[in-house]
Amino acid sequence: MHDPARRGPAAAQADWTAAPERSNLLALRFIVGMALALGRPLTRLILHPITLYFLLFAPTPRRHIKRYLARAIGPQAGWRDGYRLLHAFSSTVLDRVFFLRGRIDLFDVRMDGESCIVSQLQKGRGAFLVGAHVGSFEALSACRQLHRPAPGPAAGEGGATPDLRLAMLMYPDNARRINAVLDAIALPGHKPQVIALGRPAAMLELRDWMDAGGMAGLLADRTLAPAEAGPAAGRDLTWLPFLGQPAPFSDGPFRLAAMLRRPVIFMAGIYHGGARYEVRFETLADFSQPPAGAAAREQAIQAALQAYVQRLETLCRAHPHNWFNFHDFWLDDPDGTH
Repeated sequence: MHDPARRGPAAAQADWTAAPERSNLLALRFIVGMALALGRPLTRLILHPITLYFLLFAPTPRRHIKRYLARAIGPQAGWRDGYRLLHAFSSTVLDRVFFLRGRIDLFDVRMDGESCIVSQLQKGRGAFLVGAHVGSFEALSACRQLHRPAPGPAAGEGGATPDLRLAMLMYPDNARRINAVLDAIALPGHKPQVIALGRPAAMLELRDWMDAGGMAGLLADRTLAPAEAGPAAGRDLTWLPFLGQPAPFSDGPFRLAAMLRRPVIFMAGIYHGGARYEVRFETLADFSQPPAGAAAREQAIQAALQAYVQRLETLCRAHPHNWFNFHDFWLDDPDGTH
């Protein structure tokens, strides 16, 4: 077990933001073109050779997948589990094409906890949707379509639910090729706006977006250095029990929510195989009225972070083939071999 005192924020990042993107632009365009021309059932047939390729020829992600599955499932986890996880990942990437084209009719999407989203939309002050690299974020497209306001009264009048406007906080450079290809085929209204982290105006853009009632989504299962995450993340990492061993988590997303005085909602788009998805929402914390005093505010931030980690752990144990985090999460590798 690593000693947290020996590992600072720089080591804990595992350099995932600088990891080279394993994608071939020509192959990406071919697969997207095939999906649009032949449809989902036929295109899914090529996922098996793609999955096998990455299982055989991506040794570093394979090593991290093996460690994760041993913690989530147990020592009985084997090659079949690794293959199943990679196939689920490739399936969700392919499904992004159809979600971005508005083809919700191709999927069976079930929602759980939708009422907490509707409540925040009606308040009109925005909220943070904090998720993880679990399943499909694009499955939220079903929620956006469900909550488009009907013609007639203005949003918010007569009990009408406003439109679900979503901006994703992310590092776009880490997957530039696949994002460029998918952005090119996305139809208007089906692609979330991106607020790029690491840019000088990002925090101002985020505040203005939420003041207008927009939701801000981010995936909080990767750690960020204070300089990258912005002024709200100027603290060290917190080591918390996760799947049987301490792991580093950043409290930056929850510190940011406290600074902007917004609620935090846990989200996950779980992939159940085939065309089945389950979108879950659950309120983690509400910083709209933050506790008085620095000590009470700090306690509330840490409580929100712990609640997030507990829900992520529960998801990973219940759906172990849905967590697509292929880097050195527990810092098992020696320093400098990320």
